[in-house]
Amino acid sequence: MAHKAFDDRFRTLIEEHEPVRQLGTGFTFTEGPLWHPVEQSLIFSDMPADVRRRYVPGSGVMEILKPSNKGNGMTYDADLNLIVCEHATSSVARFRPDGTREVLASHFEGRELNSPNDVVVRRDGAIFFTDPTYGRMEHFGVPRPTQMGFQGVYMLPPGHRPGDEAVLVSDRYMFTQPNGLCFSPCERWIWVNDTEQANIRMFDVGEDGQLTNARIFASGITEPLRAGVPDGMKADRDGNVFVTAPGGVWVYDFHGLKLGEIAVPELAANLHWGDSDWGTLYVCATTSLYSVRTKTTGKAEGFMTPKAAPAPAAAPAATAAASTGDLQLAGSVNRIDPARAALILQDLQNDVMIDGGAFAATGSPDHARAQNVVANAKRLVEAARARGVMVIHVWMVCEEGHPYLAQHAPLFQGLKGENALVRGTWGVAPAAGLEPAPGDLVVEKMSMSAWETSRLESYLHHGGRDTIINCGAWTNMSVEHTARTGADKGFRMVVPHDACSTMNADWHRASINYAMQNVAAVTTTDTVLAALG
Repeated sequence: MAHKAFDDRFRTLIEEHEPVRQLGTGFTFTEGPLWHPVEQSLIFSDMPADVRRRYVPGSGVMEILKPSNKGNGMTYDADLNLIVCEHATSSVARFRPDGTREVLASHFEGRELNSPNDVVVRRDGAIFFTDPTYGRMEHFGVPRPTQMGFQGVYMLPPGHRPGDEAVLVSDRYMFTQPNGLCFSPCERWIWVNDTEQANIRMFDVGEDGQLTNARIFASGITEPLRAGVPDGMKADRDGNVFVTAPGGVWVYDFHGLKLGEIAVPELAANLHWGDSDWGTLYVCATTSLYSVRTKTTGKAEGFMTPKAAPAPAAAPAATAAASTGDLQLAGSVNRIDPARAALILQDLQNDVMIDGGAFAATGSPDHARAQNVVANAKRLVEAARARGVMVIHVWMVCEEGHPYLAQHAPLFQGLKGENALVRGTWGVAPAAGLEPAPGDLVVEKMSMSAWETSRLESYLHHGGRDTIINCGAWTNMSVEHTARTGADKGFRMVVPHDACSTMNADWHRASINYAMQNVAAVTTTDTVLAALG
């Protein structure tokens, strides 16, 4: 499915044949995609289903909140508090990292808001949101009479106290159904679209937040033969505007000239840039979540470079995982010669670190997500294959019934007791996205260390490799034991800590800061990639 360029500048934003990938499907109506810069994952709303979901690259989509008050548009503030427009409660709510929910605003002039829909945060902390009536309709919300009598744009000023009324910043009767909104990169201007009027307006933004000098930026965003309406909208770093529309996403320059169209297989509702380089555009489209790589990135938001990495809510493992600022890491690594290096992907198997696996109750899936292990390991694998680094998958594999597996240590007792890592089962398979490719090597073991019961050392010596990039699960067990023995055998050991995970951040930190400091160069995936050249 080719995208359409109406202006040559469109090709500087995206390749015309860049694939649009389906990341998950089977949902009811997806909305509100939002990328977390620390957890490196995307959350989105499934509004009619009353569910909030998370997409983790390499791991797929999971449910994280139900009911969700039929949440729609979402954003983060500079402290990575989640700001959500809730259709069912007619509220703008804030969710702190510990999971605490508080209503920021639900009324204006003593009457309930219609149903806050989309939301943005200005650099000074002011929160702007639209308030159409969709959340009081069947399917998208909870059917009930409106109280306002108009649909507008509101602001919660800096220093707003939870529960205080919102401030109306638009004309009361300008909009029919105001929906998506986004600031220009300098935040002197804001765009607001109207779904029913099928247009986008541009406004000047005063210091007091009032929207003035309204003018039509783009109109006629509708077609009789193609589904799609103005809904979600984002500006890129150069002030180009990306808006959902018939056929997918339409792209306008700063002056309202249409540059092209990004084709999406389903009716698109909202969009957001993400990934570690902010170069992937995620699109929520009816029953599915899609992604497409772009040559541009989104407008810089305050949450993209958070003041600190706060502890996420829910699982204890995830809470600890975010506190990684005290890790003792090597800031740089001497050049790694690809012809003399091997990448070990150790125990990155479903039973070890994926939801539903034999050891999921340990917290390992949460820590793997917090570390973004699958995505970082995948980056290393792709770079290694491209540069001629030997790629070795090291797997723990047991036979059915675990015959003759001695029960002298808790590790082996756990393997047998949980019936884990049995040949031919889902649990023994590699995590999705980390499957071997032609040319990769696979080593099976029945020991914590990769050395003791495998062909690892033979492969390394025969291939002339003396440097090992050592990643996998779990950090304080397989990864650490392999690093210690590797150093004893004379190998240069390099451990990218964010391509490793274990049961929780405390175990990870102890292994990184103490056990491996004298046997390996402990660093990050980005640093290893730079060292490979």
